[in-house]
This record gives sequence, structure tokens and C-alpha cells, in this order.
Amino acid sequence: MILIFFGPPGAGKGTQAKFFASKLNIVHLSTGEILRNQLKKESKLSLELNRTIETGQLVSDKILNKIVLERIKQKDCNKGFIFDGYPRTITQALFIDDYLFNNNLLFSYFIEFIIDDDSIIERITSRALTESRSDDSKEAIKTRLKKYYEETKPVLDYYQNKYSSIYHKIDGKQEIAKLNNLLIKLLIK
Repeated sequence: MILIFFGPPGAGKGTQAKFFASKLNIVHLSTGEILRNQLKKESKLSLELNRTIETGQLVSDKILNKIVLERIKQKDCNKGFIFDGYPRTITQALFIDDYLFNNNLLFSYFIEFIIDDDSIIERITSRALTESRSDDSKEAIKTRLKKYYEETKPVLDYYQNKYSSIYHKIDGKQEIAKLNNLLIKLLIK
């Protein structure tokens, strides 16, 4: 089973991805975690990633695609995985589509978590207080949301058009338990 959970920061996709990875016995692939794990390695790719981050640049599609590809080729992904935070750009979407097609793999579901910006800001600023996260200021959240809508909206449109039969929109404002139950009915048959 190969799933993609889409949604803006704070929409609940990470929480649901962790839950369903455990429930379905598949791997949760969070982009942030994949990048952090790559930095711990001693490889040409990790050195390239480290140089990019040290210079304050964003990780390019080319580097991220290589890192994601390296990760999904690992044995623990053979049963399936959930993408959380990838693909974020059309270039990344085309890359992963091409890889899956060439390896006779198929997406099972696309889940888009819908939530309004005010709820996102409230949710993330609340999280910042309980987790002491300084990177979750209102200004930082607004910047991340702007970037999400600019870069990821075209990816959502692309997938919704290409895979309409397996593309589902879910209200991300619901309580975690309600989301769990809704997704269980959809994903586990």
C-alpha cells in the first residue's frame, strides 16, 4: 500500500500518518525525518545535503528526490509506505510518478487534509507553547502556509486530476479519534 497524506502544516497529516503506519504495518516517510536521518550518514549525498543546509539554501528537488528514492528502496518499504510532506513540487511529483510506474508500483490513496488558515495558526501556536518550539511563531507559520499554497497547490491539482478515483479530501479540523475512524473506514477494507 502506498499512500500520500497532503495538507498544510498543522493539518494533522503527520499524526494520522504515524497512526496508520503502525496500524497498516507500513513505513511513515516524513520528509523532515528522512532529511535528518540522511544528515547522520557519511555519504556523498549527505555531504551535499549538509552543504545546502549550511549555506541556508532550500533542499533542491534533485537532492530530495535522490534521498527519497534511496529511502523507499530500503527493505522496510517493501510492504508499503505513507508519504508525509512529499512530493511538494510538480518536479517531485513527476519524478516519483515515473519511478513508481517504471517499477510497477501504484498509489493506493491520496488523502488531502483540509483546514482553514486560522485553525492552523491556532493549532500550531498552541503546539509551540506545549513543545517549546520557537520556529512556530505566527509569522513563521504564515510564511510556511504561503510557500505551501504556492508550491503544493499545483501538486494537489495534478494528483486530483490524474488520480481522481483514489483522491479523497478529509476535514482536518475534526478530533483525532474521529479522523482515525473516518480513515479506517476508507483505508482498511
